[in-house]
Amino acid sequence: MNWLSTEFEWLDWAVLGVGLGLVVWAVYRAIQKDKKKMAGASSEDYLFGKGEPWYIIGAAIFAANIGSEHLVGLAGTGAKDGVGMAHWEMQGWMILILGWLFVPFYQLLNNKLGKIITMPDFLKFRYTKKTGSWLSIITLIAYVLTKVSVTAFTGGIFFEYLLGLPFWWGAIGLIAVTAIFTVFGGMKGVMTLSAIQTPILIIGSFLVLFLGLAALGGGSVSEGWTAMMDYCSKLHDGYGTTHMFHWEEGDPMYQEYPGFVVFLGASIIGFWYWCTDQHIVQRVLGQTKGEDNAVVMKRARRGTIAAGYFKLLPVFMFLIPGMIAAALAGNGQFNLDNTDAAFANMVKQILPMGIKGIVTIGFVCALVASLAAFFNSCATLFTEDFYKPMKQGKSEEHYVLVGRIATVVVVLLGLLWMPVMMSMDTLYSYLQGIQSLLAPAMVAVFTLGIFSKKITPKAGEWGLIGGFVIGMLRLITNVITDSGKADMTGWFWDNTAWFWQTNWLIFECWLLVFIIVMMIVVSCVTKAPSKAQVEAITFTPEYRKKIFESWGVWDVVASLGVIALCGLFYWYFF
Repeated sequence: MNWLSTEFEWLDWAVLGVGLGLVVWAVYRAIQKDKKKMAGASSEDYLFGKGEPWYIIGAAIFAANIGSEHLVGLAGTGAKDGVGMAHWEMQGWMILILGWLFVPFYQLLNNKLGKIITMPDFLKFRYTKKTGSWLSIITLIAYVLTKVSVTAFTGGIFFEYLLGLPFWWGAIGLIAVTAIFTVFGGMKGVMTLSAIQTPILIIGSFLVLFLGLAALGGGSVSEGWTAMMDYCSKLHDGYGTTHMFHWEEGDPMYQEYPGFVVFLGASIIGFWYWCTDQHIVQRVLGQTKGEDNAVVMKRARRGTIAAGYFKLLPVFMFLIPGMIAAALAGNGQFNLDNTDAAFANMVKQILPMGIKGIVTIGFVCALVASLAAFFNSCATLFTEDFYKPMKQGKSEEHYVLVGRIATVVVVLLGLLWMPVMMSMDTLYSYLQGIQSLLAPAMVAVFTLGIFSKKITPKAGEWGLIGGFVIGMLRLITNVITDSGKADMTGWFWDNTAWFWQTNWLIFECWLLVFIIVMMIVVSCVTKAPSKAQVEAITFTPEYRKKIFESWGVWDVVASLGVIALCGLFYWYFF
């Protein structure tokens, strides 16, 4: 038996089959236990939980962030562009902003409004009902452009290169299996799958990392690292892919990641994702219920500090293995005709027989759990924010059916978008490009809404809708002009070149500035916020005292540790 076979052998298939069977059994048992446990529980307890320890909060934030785009897209970007995209991953310091700055605000709002608040709820209260509804619309469109299409694409790529299945069989098969799982598994099934896949992916990814370096270095991990850095430093016309900042215009990566702007652009996306996105914020919102403010804030803040340390891992789990794959392919040790297949090729070529099957189980669980969570979110957003207000008094079975129909529509739109997505650069670059068009409006509306008493309700509405419309117009021009690379001539294209040819990161920064200025101008000519809207974001002396009581010296030391580790990574790969 060849334990080092570079193919998916019978033992891998056996491990995969038995493992998936055990996963199905574990999910079924968890669902049955949950039905008994949740009898009589409130919906808030079910959705948000209560009183979880800080390390569980940190792990939940980390697990919520890791998706299929990391396993395929981040590794693929590492193979193509090295550490250029690490700005979007080395953001443990940004999670600290959630814990130190935003948790007190969300806690204050919960106290004053008397309920656990969601991000659309906040916009509806601080601005207008239309603003909150538009956030739901933007979220559904984002699911079409990123979540459904990206997850289906990553499944197709992984199954094609690892298991030999045709691409579309893998992509559509994944959606079909997930649809069945969503109906029978629900959110408890998603959480169970997440618990199963996280340790498998972490252990499996680090096996890929160390075994890949050993293969590259002739059995030595340190020599493998040196060989990887030497190889990648010669790529891109000698400018290399081993540094995060690209300052010279002759550098092929300068047009994509121009100088310090890459850090600013990544920070805007990170600020939106880590501090205002419901998917992440919900992990700490649930800790703001029924206890002393200082105790709650301390636990939530320490959870974000733990998540900051966890966030250091994905670069080494996925991006660096992509760089190793590029070096191995450059040495002729295996073929890499598609950089987005870098991680699948590493699993197939590097891991021993049997281990490949185990890691594949983790990947399948990650794909299904990720897509099922989006299915649930689509159904909830459409039904709760749009359909129920228009069609009140219907049965629960009716609302469930409508939610499932809405999910099917989103899935079909995502599949139709996939061919367009596949033509737009590597997966992770595409994903961040889309987020760069959505993030500025979110950052401006949430930040000004929380930190300014003078921003009016109509200003928030204009900022969110206006920023989103501009972002979608830019996306349309990206599709038509191949992200500004095509040679477009004519009166319209010549006079609008500044709009469709400007680098995506520079465009993102200026879009944020434009939205902020627009909101300030609109605030000067529209009705001021009500007394209740202003008081909900006003800190009293008593509440400020609670904030100071919620942290100690070790909270500060641990936070500085996250910042120091991020700084060391930037220093090494500067």
